[in-house]
Amino acid sequence: MFLQAMFIEGKFYSIFSLLFGWGIGMQMQRLREKGINDNSFIRRRLWGMLLLGMAHLLILWTGDIVAFYALLGFILLAFHKASDKKVLIWGAALILSPILIYYLKMTFQWLNAPAGIMWETGSKIEQHWFPTGQGGPFGLTVENNSTWLQVWQHNIAGSFFRYGYLFFVSRIPKVLGVFLLGFYLGRNRNYKRLMDNKKCLVKILLAGLVIGLPANYMLAEYMQNESDYFQLKMNGFYQTVVYALGVVPLGFAYAAGLALIYKAAVGKKILSILQPVGKMAFTNYILHSLIGILVFYGVGLGYGGQFGPLAWTIFGICVFILQVIFSHLWLRFFRFGPVEWFWRSMSYGKWQTMKKQVVPAP
Repeated sequence: MFLQAMFIEGKFYSIFSLLFGWGIGMQMQRLREKGINDNSFIRRRLWGMLLLGMAHLLILWTGDIVAFYALLGFILLAFHKASDKKVLIWGAALILSPILIYYLKMTFQWLNAPAGIMWETGSKIEQHWFPTGQGGPFGLTVENNSTWLQVWQHNIAGSFFRYGYLFFVSRIPKVLGVFLLGFYLGRNRNYKRLMDNKKCLVKILLAGLVIGLPANYMLAEYMQNESDYFQLKMNGFYQTVVYALGVVPLGFAYAAGLALIYKAAVGKKILSILQPVGKMAFTNYILHSLIGILVFYGVGLGYGGQFGPLAWTIFGICVFILQVIFSHLWLRFFRFGPVEWFWRSMSYGKWQTMKKQVVPAP
């Protein structure tokens, strides 16, 4: 768990947040180049994303992040006319803001009300459906969810615990701040200048490692006793400080490292193997949940809780390898993954062509 906290915790949602903001920025740029100055198309995409995310959250898995990102995406649109300088300042300020927010919550307990209301609501739903105290997100374990009704009840109650947690850990400003940094890269084709500047990528990589590794080592130390964080103790404040200072820089170091690998001919060939699974990212995200349910939940094989982190890691790697193979095969015949196709159809307001057109030989 120490290594997970040091090298994984928060880094990959930071990368995904960067790419999300980057994508929104690129979409706005392309629309402007076509003479379209409103964001109605992007809003439709966000509404579709929110719908799919909520379905995933309530039907499959309470750990969904798609609906949360869609909601924050609407806030991101408010920055579409802001200058690059303002976008960067806001991004940096939001990433660091959890330090102040945590300090204020230590001083003024009423600031924890949003998380408290969410948790209290989840507890009431849990007690209603599982009055014996054996159910709910922290009682009825996933391997004992023997019916889909129990899974859905678990998810509905758990969604309130989930969003209560997101409020408590100040995930909103963290994610929105990284959105803005990605948005800066995506707009005005700033990312092209960055990708063409190898020295700048090396500097980001080195700076991220120099700042991120010590800070994340301290983060892993503090997370050994994470109860201090949730009890708003001073160690929790220190944990918040090193998280804010270390997680995003190390995540960006990972991203810069991948960019440098991609710029090398051999690296580009290796990473190109992953392009199909990236093009079907939404489909594979949902597949992760379906596979996890069938393997770990009681409605499936019920193996939840029977293995440790090493076995989970090996299992996850095997699943990902299978998804890479599946994505290659699928995209031989279809233009999009099935979830991407449905999302795209919602965005355009009409069914999109799914199968690839076969061009007859001359």
